[in-house]
Amino acid sequence: MNDRLEIDTVIEAKWIIPIEPAEITLNQHAIAVDKGIIKAILPISEARLRYKPQQTITLNDHALIPGLINLHTHAAMTLMRGFADDLPLMEWLNKHIWPIEKQHVDAQFVLDGTQLACAEMIKGGITCFNDMYFFPESCVEAVIHSGMRAAIGMIVIDFPTAYASDADDYLAKGLKLRDQYHQHPLLSFCFAPHAPYTVSDKTFSSILTYAEQLNTPIHTHLHESQDEIRINLESNGVRPIERLHQLGLLSPNLIAVHMVHLTDHEIKLVHQYGCSVAHCPSSNMKLASGFAPVPALLNQGVNVGLGTDGAASNNRLDMFEEMRQAALLAKATSGQADALPAHQALRMATLNGANALGLGEITGSLAVGKAADITAINFSALNLTPCYDPASHLVYTVSREQVSHVWVNGRMLLDDKELTTLNPFELQYRTAYWQERIATTSR
Repeated sequence: MNDRLEIDTVIEAKWIIPIEPAEITLNQHAIAVDKGIIKAILPISEARLRYKPQQTITLNDHALIPGLINLHTHAAMTLMRGFADDLPLMEWLNKHIWPIEKQHVDAQFVLDGTQLACAEMIKGGITCFNDMYFFPESCVEAVIHSGMRAAIGMIVIDFPTAYASDADDYLAKGLKLRDQYHQHPLLSFCFAPHAPYTVSDKTFSSILTYAEQLNTPIHTHLHESQDEIRINLESNGVRPIERLHQLGLLSPNLIAVHMVHLTDHEIKLVHQYGCSVAHCPSSNMKLASGFAPVPALLNQGVNVGLGTDGAASNNRLDMFEEMRQAALLAKATSGQADALPAHQALRMATLNGANALGLGEITGSLAVGKAADITAINFSALNLTPCYDPASHLVYTVSREQVSHVWVNGRMLLDDKELTTLNPFELQYRTAYWQERIATTSR
């Protein structure tokens, strides 16, 4: 026994669903973690013989999965949760969201809103999110404080805001932030042109040049609504995806968000160029945007991940809800019960998102050599019994309230449902402040 290897942590669980290999559930296994990295996944009995950990965490009623990856959100917009509900996209944006942003969004708003979002996401088992919003330096500050992993969007839009004066100014500020933090172990960056109806050809071309030089993903809304397509047809004579195709933006570096309205030709085009899709089913339904053709995308071999969108249009940052909605919608729209099985939904919420962000070698699955980004779910509740297939339960039965522990890079951010890096009372105080400000000015 004295020759056991000394490591930081061993986590023992009833089940482990590693995502890689696919469709595998391991019973009575443990994950050995040292210096933030997964060193082994092995039966509990073997782990006890092989390792001498500083701490052993025994979770007898739990499943361990890779931390969930929210492939598209606007974290700071959590402060607008429930504001201007039940409206179509363009009315919601033009008459409500953009005016409020013009009045209130500054660096402090983004810091407070992103910290609130991080707390919600951690408590829901999310370890990494892909953000798109103004004042990304405040997002960076919030993410570092929270201990999460994030892809920071270098937002670009062709009109002035409190953050930047024009497209060149957005790009300059985003690139400066990337240069400052691109070696941070928990941060990566994406170019984030908002959408075809707010970004010019010239700006898209500039972004493409930088993205190719820096091998950095491009994250943009695309084919979200019929209005977006109509606007692009009127102003450019082609549908938005064809416009991006002509500009050279279709590539494995493109993360196309929503992709609700697609022809068969456009689906084949997405596959041909290796683009990824961020599917946001709850937001699409709430804004009445429609149903993305996810079964057709998956049948073509397109990499599809899941996102919550912002809490202003969802109104939850809840990836368990998105998994369930995605699986059920795929069945309902295709007429095929096996269109999106549970294991595939789990992969969409984890490894597919990581691959879209270029982080698949780091996170997205539980594998030796990867970061210990881990979520534990407690299956002891009465409403989770009986359990014949834990993967099925995670998609169709579990709620985020069953998340008990979360680790990012081996650091515990949620300990038996309690946040370890963020203060919920302070977050509630700051949220009340912003609620009063927004409510007062919108009367």
